[in-house]
Amino acid sequence: MSRIRARATLAAAAVAVAGALALALVPTAAMAATTIDGPIDLGTAAPFSVLASSTVTNTGPSVINGDVGLSPGTSITGFPPGIVNGTTHATDTVAAQARADLTTAYNVAAGLTPVASGLGDLTGASLTPGVYAGGTLSVTGELTLAGTAESVWIFQAASTLTIGTGAIVTVTGGASACNVFWQVGSSARIGSGAQFVGTVMADISVTAETAATVTGRLLARTGAVTLDTNTLNAPTGCTTPVGTVRTSPEITSAAPAPGQAGVDYGHTITSSAQPQAAYAIVSGALPPGLTIDSATGVISGRPTTPGTYSFTVSAGNGTLPDATASYTITIAAAASPAGAPLAGAGAGGELAESGMEVGSAPLTAIAAIALGAVILLVNSRGRSRVAN
Repeated sequence: MSRIRARATLAAAAVAVAGALALALVPTAAMAATTIDGPIDLGTAAPFSVLASSTVTNTGPSVINGDVGLSPGTSITGFPPGIVNGTTHATDTVAAQARADLTTAYNVAAGLTPVASGLGDLTGASLTPGVYAGGTLSVTGELTLAGTAESVWIFQAASTLTIGTGAIVTVTGGASACNVFWQVGSSARIGSGAQFVGTVMADISVTAETAATVTGRLLARTGAVTLDTNTLNAPTGCTTPVGTVRTSPEITSAAPAPGQAGVDYGHTITSSAQPQAAYAIVSGALPPGLTIDSATGVISGRPTTPGTYSFTVSAGNGTLPDATASYTITIAAAASPAGAPLAGAGAGGELAESGMEVGSAPLTAIAAIALGAVILLVNSRGRSRVAN
């Protein structure tokens, strides 16, 4: 019975220690943020007023001041009576590349971190520059975008975008239609008589109803663009530098392994970030003898003192929030000289007979727990034999 109790107690202790170690090695990084300091880069899609994947269909005397493109579909209809004051690219290499660039721009816009989310009807708002997100976005009255020539607005609609009949989107303070973008997860509709500003990048389709005017672009990544007696003006004079996308860090590396005094140690802290992050110890301390390279995140050196050392490392690149992760490194005592009994070994050197070569490589935390369990069980059995 005593033997069973001893084993149960040992197992419970091992589980508790393993749980504590697991908690100590969990990163505490904040959610990463992706930002941009200028307009979305449309690449070769920029000259297009209309760009679609399946069809472009027009009804009535629409006027398109910009290029019209389609790829890979083949059906562009309604011109005339529609007029294209630009170049029509029907299933050619120019349209194919523009659609590829549209996909890149769409993904960049979708990946940005909003300054406000959970939005719906934007009617009556006067919005400063930034990234705004919602499930279904709409404008049923007037929306004002107030800024300067360098100001950028990016709207993320996870589902649909609806611009109501007679709705008006205006830019003030010298702001430019060049820098207004609407990323739409499915389809967009511009209602009859609406006055709309900005570049629509819809994942599926865009429909402009009768007499709607657009100062911007209607770009459909996988579906159709449908027009009805509309006037479209692709933005011109867009000289504002294209923005650079920046991503705050997220620490991606595993927890550092244990080490041993007198044995060279190496571990690399890694993170996903654009641009690359710099690293620093912001609380606690590394084991004596180890340092961290701020540029590469490499923890290296030769630890000198056994013990357990807790610390927090940060990764930052100027785009908040910085990432942090808290770790614990356990440094074992230096290996015993050749031929000397290992401290803690049972009578007769049972540990040496186990076939484990201490000092040949750092033990993992879990292996160390298992090794301690083996030693205690062996000693317990030895004492039981003596007692019997």
